[in-house]
Amino acid sequence: MWEFIRERWDLIGYNALQHANLVFQAVLVATVVAVALAVVVNKFRFLDPVANTLSAIGLTIPSFALVGLLLPLTKIGAMTAFICVAFYAALPILRNAVVGFSQVDETLIESARGMGMTELGILLRVRLPLAWPVIHAGVRTSVQMSMGVAAIAAYVLGPGLGGYIFTGLSQAGGANAVNYAVVGTVGIVIVALIADLLMLLLGRATISKGIRT
Repeated sequence: MWEFIRERWDLIGYNALQHANLVFQAVLVATVVAVALAVVVNKFRFLDPVANTLSAIGLTIPSFALVGLLLPLTKIGAMTAFICVAFYAALPILRNAVVGFSQVDETLIESARGMGMTELGILLRVRLPLAWPVIHAGVRTSVQMSMGVAAIAAYVLGPGLGGYIFTGLSQAGGANAVNYAVVGTVGIVIVALIADLLMLLLGRATISKGIRT
């Protein structure tokens, strides 16, 4: 095993960075889209159960099924992997963002309006900072979930460590089959742990001490 890793260390490191990069970009796009949708839902409260229902239904769709639906449109490659990861990443963020915005005290909103703040100013300086702890929790969950989805997306030649797992499975019984599978699996776990630590530090840096739990 150690000889296998030593001989392929550079390639393993490169694929680990690609895996993290895919998840980072997908979660970033998913966060922007999900928060924007949550703002709309918060403005039109009748959409609240619709958003929760769509989020719950989306999480029940198997990853392989979504990949199969995307293939005729986006073909095999990184784009299909990105869309698949971003889709699943957006669901927990949307759910948490809707909850976070709904928990903002309306008296604070009225006070902000009384001070002459615009709706955009209220969103950026009042609603979003107060809802951010809940949104951040959703983003943190999304990052961890996306690590696994990105591994499955390697089935369509998406970047990352998932390819090692599929290579190991396809070579079952071969000399390096177990090595490939173990390196891919353990590598993803390590990347996920590092990403979670970074998300924890992001929360400490961006969440006000006054509202931090």
